[in-house]
Amino acid sequence: MAPVTHTPDLAAFRKALKSHGLKATEQRLAIHTAMMDLGHASADMVREHIVSNGGKITVASVYNTLTQLALLGIYKHRLSANNKMYFDVNTFKHIHLYDVYNNQYKDVIDEELVSTVESALKKRRFKGYRVDGIDIQILCHPSHRKAPLSF
Repeated sequence: MAPVTHTPDLAAFRKALKSHGLKATEQRLAIHTAMMDLGHASADMVREHIVSNGGKITVASVYNTLTQLALLGIYKHRLSANNKMYFDVNTFKHIHLYDVYNNQYKDVIDEELVSTVESALKKRRFKGYRVDGIDIQILCHPSHRKAPLSF
């Protein structure tokens, strides 16, 4: 079976919620819809997206929901260099480019590179530790001054 390499749609999101005993509330669906559009976002970015599309929600509600979804493994979270928590709708294996100037993430789907790194780690031992997984984040900056990552 081929690995999953796509963003979970609303049906998959509903199924994930149900598997954790959670209801697909209007608020959760609005947040997931925003996350599908944004990919990587902070709570204020998600709130802004929802409000700009006619919704009403507080940043605290968004943050609490995103955090709950990350703790359940439905989303992932990552702390950026500007000390802001960003959430990632994609939980499949992939690499992140992190634009340190614009504080933006971009997914890089490169199964060969991920496989190469995983293979190399299987051969390594770290005294007192067992590797649970990998999370590759490549720090970068725009080659043109202040140009954000293109998506």
